[in-house]
Amino acid sequence: MNLITGHWIPVTRQNGHADIIAPWQIAETDNPVVEINAPRPDFQGALYQLLVGLLQTCFAPEDEEQWQEYWQDAPEPETLQTSFAKVAFAFELDAKGAPAFLQDFDLPDGETKAISALLIEAPGGKTLKDNLDHFIKRDQVNQLCPSCTATALFTLQTNAPSGGVGHRVGLRGGGPLTTLIFPKAPSASLWHKLWLNVLNQEDLEVAEKIDARILPWLGKTRVSDKGQITSPSDVHPLHTYWGMPRRIRLTTTCEDAVCDLCGKQAEKLYREFRTKNYGTNYDGAWLHPLTPYRFDPKKVNLPLSLKGQQGGLGYRHWLGLSLQDAENGDEAAQIVQFYNSERGRVFRDHGSASLWCFGYDMDNMKARCWYESRFPVYYLAEIQRNNLMAWAGELVSAAKEVVKMLRGQVKAAWFRRPEDVKGDMSQIDAQFWQATEADFYRLLEQLATLPADTRMAPGKIYASWYKTLERQMLRIFETATLAATPEDLDLKRIVNAQKNLRGKFYGSKTMKALKAKGTTEEAA
Repeated sequence: MNLITGHWIPVTRQNGHADIIAPWQIAETDNPVVEINAPRPDFQGALYQLLVGLLQTCFAPEDEEQWQEYWQDAPEPETLQTSFAKVAFAFELDAKGAPAFLQDFDLPDGETKAISALLIEAPGGKTLKDNLDHFIKRDQVNQLCPSCTATALFTLQTNAPSGGVGHRVGLRGGGPLTTLIFPKAPSASLWHKLWLNVLNQEDLEVAEKIDARILPWLGKTRVSDKGQITSPSDVHPLHTYWGMPRRIRLTTTCEDAVCDLCGKQAEKLYREFRTKNYGTNYDGAWLHPLTPYRFDPKKVNLPLSLKGQQGGLGYRHWLGLSLQDAENGDEAAQIVQFYNSERGRVFRDHGSASLWCFGYDMDNMKARCWYESRFPVYYLAEIQRNNLMAWAGELVSAAKEVVKMLRGQVKAAWFRRPEDVKGDMSQIDAQFWQATEADFYRLLEQLATLPADTRMAPGKIYASWYKTLERQMLRIFETATLAATPEDLDLKRIVNAQKNLRGKFYGSKTMKALKAKGTTEEAA
């Protein structure tokens, strides 16, 4: 199957009907495609990234003026088909003796693995050997259709976690977060959703020719068995969309069967692949346009891509994902920064946008969870943007301080010697963040719509946030401590812990400052 000319991407059209399309059909205007319909959430995110990568590689606009032209009127599907055709030779899924999509150019030997090992959450060799596959069982996926195989291959290569000795991580590190700007309009087509995330040629170097510097499987693998590294200067900037850390070659197939993942009948399915360690070792200051990074203010350490975190994604991450979190050194992805500074000005006439953020929470080789969230984004003048970062930062910092107080005193209420207890208290954090999220975004919306000449946030914002933190802190404490079974209740310990919690809250410098600002009059 050729991934450029073949029909393999599952989608939903405007009339609600499911369809299978070739990549160039994303621009069709007659009953347009409105959404990808992948069988798994990580596949959904991967297909978006693959299509954005194709557009960026083959059809990037010259400048913002041309971008807007294609936003107003999508290109003819035949125009897109012609542009994509120049890379079709590199997108064969199964090509004996020739380059094959995201597969090692020349892999004569290697370890044979079941096709299920392409799935990031699949149990590894040691897990199977020790019979520890309790939650994700072996032999659930034995054969994949070409569509699911191609998507699984891309998902693994772009998210690649550590995989044992010499099995390299992706160029963004294992399990990176991806952020995409999304139009909020329910009627938005897939074309608009993808096009909003394509940079102009003047912002990302265009390809003069398609070769292994862009699509690494077109040449011999840059192996790393002797410590060799691959840095951004070794390849073309577009390589970031097509990283290939793992050495893989699809092998055995079967015919005319049902895919274990999507449940569809296929004439050909894949059952195994061959793999070998010491593939491309990405090192250096890699910056993927769709990923947020943490920067060392002293510029001693290399930028680190932000990863999925235990407990999920919430408003405490909003600053770093959508703007800049100076406290942690987190900065939004290049495409988000471009929206904030330039494209949002063009796009605001077409409605509002949101930020779709997704990624795995990885513990080395183990996938703990897949997370995805939607966040608001605002196009603002620079002074408004700076104000919003400062004001939102104050609200988030106050919440972080309160959640520490809450966690500590719930633990003190639960246990006679809390300092000796090493249990997981993350459920308390999660309850607090979830309980305060709606109020945060309500206040954020008010802050984002203040006039540009506003020097100080209105006092009512701080007053409202103070009350929210106080109310939810006490509510969650009471629920967590008084919901215990009667024989576990120690009312004296609970009362003392609650008294300490109130004392810490009302005595905190941060809370006193928040309350003081809440009593001030709104300043222009």
